[in-house]
Amino acid sequence: MTDDRGLQDAQVKIGTKQTVKAVELGQAAEVYVAEDGDQRLTSRIVMLCNKQGVKITYVDTMLNLGKACGIEVGAAMAAVLKQ
Repeated sequence: MTDDRGLQDAQVKIGTKQTVKAVELGQAAEVYVAEDGDQRLTSRIVMLCNKQGVKITYVDTMLNLGKACGIEVGAAMAAVLKQ
C-alpha cells in the first residue's frame, strides 16, 4: 500500500463483521482484503463484493492493512464507505 494516509482519512469500517455489514447495506465504495487473511472469511467477502459490484483491492498482509487503517494490529479486511 502506497497511500497509507488515504485509509486513515476516509470513513472506514475495519474487520470482518463491520465490512460484511457495510457491503450488505450498500454502504461500501471499496473493500481492502489482506491476502494472508483467513480464506474462509476473505472468500466470503470477495463473493459478496462481486455480487454487489464493490471494488476489491488486495493488500499483501493483514499487518500492512491494519497500519494503513491506523490501528496497531492486523486486519483481514476493511471497507471504505461511500461519501
